[in-house]
Amino acid sequence: MARSVPVIVASGNGASALPSGLRILVRGGSALDAVEACAKIIEADPTDTSVGRGGKPNVLGEVELDASIVDGTTHRTGAVAALRGYLYPISVARAVMERTPHVFIVGEGAARLAREIGAERTQNLTPSTRKLWVERLRSVGETPASIRRRAKLLPVVRKTVREERGTVNFLALDARGDIASAVTTSGWAYKYPGRVGDSPIVGAGNYCDTRYGAAACTGYGELAIRNVTAKTAVDRLATGMPPDMVARAAIADANALEDAAFNIVVLSAKGAHAAATNRKGRRYVWMTGAMREPTIAPRILVGRARR
Repeated sequence: MARSVPVIVASGNGASALPSGLRILVRGGSALDAVEACAKIIEADPTDTSVGRGGKPNVLGEVELDASIVDGTTHRTGAVAALRGYLYPISVARAVMERTPHVFIVGEGAARLAREIGAERTQNLTPSTRKLWVERLRSVGETPASIRRRAKLLPVVRKTVREERGTVNFLALDARGDIASAVTTSGWAYKYPGRVGDSPIVGAGNYCDTRYGAAACTGYGELAIRNVTAKTAVDRLATGMPPDMVARAAIADANALEDAAFNIVVLSAKGAHAAATNRKGRRYVWMTGAMREPTIAPRILVGRARR
């Protein structure tokens, strides 16, 4: 059986993690191990304010993390949402997949599992992201003390949330031809407590099937949930549609619902890849075993059709 050329594709903010993931792949490691390792690097990076430690908090100042991981060969999946106080939500998601009879655990249950398996605890709200939170509250006439006394948060959330959503995703093809995908995020900045986007929802923000390929989303996750975007993208790959057309179609689907920032990365079973967006300036990255450093490229821009 011919061996595949290892490759990892990621959202632009995943560039710093790709060399570590490729080292795993070129040594014969699995795609699953590679995407988890890459995700952990970004989760621990406090300079990325959309993922893990340093991620922007909800309106109450609490950093709630979501993550999912998918094995495209066995179709095993694991996910967590609204996890607080732990450094590597992607590893807790993998524990859901491998150590429980479940696929998705949230909130206090996810934290309990993380504690039970000895996951590393941390304070994810850094001084710099706390300052940003306080500044956002001040801009809408609130303070940390006043927001915590409020009985009704919805009127404030409608003012605090803007187009500040971010995520990192990794799609990998290993030498055996197996595919895996991982997505992790701190979600929508200053969101309503407990809000969950597409990142931990397998089929919406993350999906892969070794036979056909993988897809993962960033941006306004509610659109990916409504369109089941990642699964739809892989289904399109299964028909023989090339990755660039799959990526374009995914953004067109999102644009048809509403005007909100949305992005996708797509990887085929043969290692071809593409990415698309509806906002200028968005990039994605990839790296193969033959490369010394990742390549960063612009995503295909797909605008809304005029009516």
